[in-house]
Amino acid sequence: MIQNRAALAANAAREVALDCIEAAVAAAAPEVATRSVVSRVGETLTVGETTYDLGNYTDVVVVGGGKATGGVTRALESILGDSLSGGHVVVEQAIDTETVRSSVGDHPLPSNRNVEATIDILETVDDADEDTLVLFVLTGGASALLSAPAGDLTLDDLQTTTDRLLSGGVPIEEINAVRKHLSDLKGGQIARRAAPATVAGVLISDVVGNDLSTIGSGPSVPDEATYEDALDVFAQYDLTPPPAVRDHLEAGRDGRISETPFPGDSVFDRVTNHLIGDNATALDAAAAVAREAGYEPLVLTSRLRGEAREVAKPLVAIAEEATATGTPVEPPAVLLAGGETTVTVTGDGGQGGPNQEFVLSGALVHDGDALIAAVDTDGEDGSSDVAGAIADATVVDDRERARDALLANDAGSYLSQIEATVETGPTGTNVNDVAVLVIPDPSE
Repeated sequence: MIQNRAALAANAAREVALDCIEAAVAAAAPEVATRSVVSRVGETLTVGETTYDLGNYTDVVVVGGGKATGGVTRALESILGDSLSGGHVVVEQAIDTETVRSSVGDHPLPSNRNVEATIDILETVDDADEDTLVLFVLTGGASALLSAPAGDLTLDDLQTTTDRLLSGGVPIEEINAVRKHLSDLKGGQIARRAAPATVAGVLISDVVGNDLSTIGSGPSVPDEATYEDALDVFAQYDLTPPPAVRDHLEAGRDGRISETPFPGDSVFDRVTNHLIGDNATALDAAAAVAREAGYEPLVLTSRLRGEAREVAKPLVAIAEEATATGTPVEPPAVLLAGGETTVTVTGDGGQGGPNQEFVLSGALVHDGDALIAAVDTDGEDGSSDVAGAIADATVVDDRERARDALLANDAGSYLSQIEATVETGPTGTNVNDVAVLVIPDPSE
């Protein structure tokens, strides 16, 4: 899985860190997650704790989008067999499907082909009736891959807005509050369009805390955010929306455009959403690998958030405390954490992403022998083509240049030069970031 593993695995600590990363990504594989929750016996389809009698439906369709949606769709095709009528999903990497049509879209910014595929999906949902079972697959990356500009908005409006929000360091929850109100399907609107069909949401979380309304901007989930909330995001982060976007949001605030469906709306009467995988799944797998290697694992949190370079510092401090006092864990140990950190781009920016900034910042402030690694489980850290990085204090040979790179949001360039980036290619899954800190035995 890690394409440059041979170059990175220079010692036992690095081997353990890389093993933890690979185990975390493998545990979040969409086929594995789907089969752990979805099964069929005869005409009874079970998703989580809910059963569906396939004999009650004239049509069973699969629609959705996201980076891990291809794997979920393949598993659903295998489970449903001839009972599956068809459908359409949007993915980032081409996949082979038998019954469900798949289209390749673009991420992190939406594109024309995203919009064209999404319109087809909406037409499929619009055609659903009370005799239809809609399996709605939603995974990380869907907010961009499933794109349908609302009203008079254009694709350029969505692209410009998304770019400004991402580069402004806005947390994903608030980005999605905006996206929901610029879309014809997000914020519960898939449920509205599918009614009175039965909808079974099949979700893999890429958001901190697993808020279902935030995953992919919540197309099948009630939306508590308002147009006013979306406008407040721009004000809070001192960002300017495109004129058409501001006009659209103000029209919604003033009641000239219908709000997204709130909790309690009847459109959700036949909708059940099922979470089949998340960051905790990945961290648990990494912990098991660390334990097998003779290291005591400690999962600190699956809810990391904040500026990546700052989030790294308290985790490094915990590693130093463990080395010095054996608290909160006795070395040799592995600290594990996951979540979704952000990067506020200053100036022109450079190469890299949150995980690379996390590792470089941690290595710069660390006073000890711990090894620091962090990756995005989708294999793409920010807008870069690497998953993340792995380093300790000793490999940062030119600290002044490293600090300059971090300040310029160019951590990727420096880490690439010292051969510290982790390369996986697209993994086909997405359950946020995973950070691994390996603390060696100080007596050795």
